[in-house]
Amino acid sequence: MAIKHNQQIQKNHFHKDWQRYVRVHFDQPGKKKSRRNARVAKAAKVAPRPVDLLRPVVRCPTVKYNRRVRPGRGFSLVELKAAGIPRKFARTIGISVDPRRQNLNEESLKANVERLQEYRKRLILFPRRNGKTKQGDASAEEVKAAKAGENIIRSNVFPIKNAPVVEEGAIADFKGEENAYRKLRDARSEFRLQGKRAARAAAKAEEEENKKK
Repeated sequence: MAIKHNQQIQKNHFHKDWQRYVRVHFDQPGKKKSRRNARVAKAAKVAPRPVDLLRPVVRCPTVKYNRRVRPGRGFSLVELKAAGIPRKFARTIGISVDPRRQNLNEESLKANVERLQEYRKRLILFPRRNGKTKQGDASAEEVKAAKAGENIIRSNVFPIKNAPVVEEGAIADFKGEENAYRKLRDARSEFRLQGKRAARAAAKAEEEENKKK
């Protein structure tokens, strides 16, 4: 029924049970503690195995952020092949694999291959059965040392850090106590007024010559 004139509003459900739908987060501190305890329990359960998978170093997308690096989804098949690690075997030793990822430059390929080789060099593989070792498994001494807590690979052993890169040029010799804003403003002003100042200097030189005559 359409509303017209000064009639009553039909089916006016204004007294809703809104208290039922209010959601609060008073359990936030408790949840934070629960997540931390879960992480500690998981680390103790899988020890001495690392908690996190090994991730590749990739560049952030877009021109705005491509100066930074971050952990990627997984290593490409080309990187695994160059490092000499089979694709199926990589997943069993804590290496993430992303078959869709492509290598677009030699720099990232070389960096990730070196990352894989360093990880493989420091990895200690326990035999699947006691007393039956296969090729690539660790010796009894290495297994004993790893169980004692020595030479264990953790997720922070291969961190991905963003080192500041200083380009060559005027900014390379910039000192921390200098005013960067003032320096940029002066350089911009000098570039903008270069023509006027040159014309003014030429006019002044011509005036001096005329006075001598």
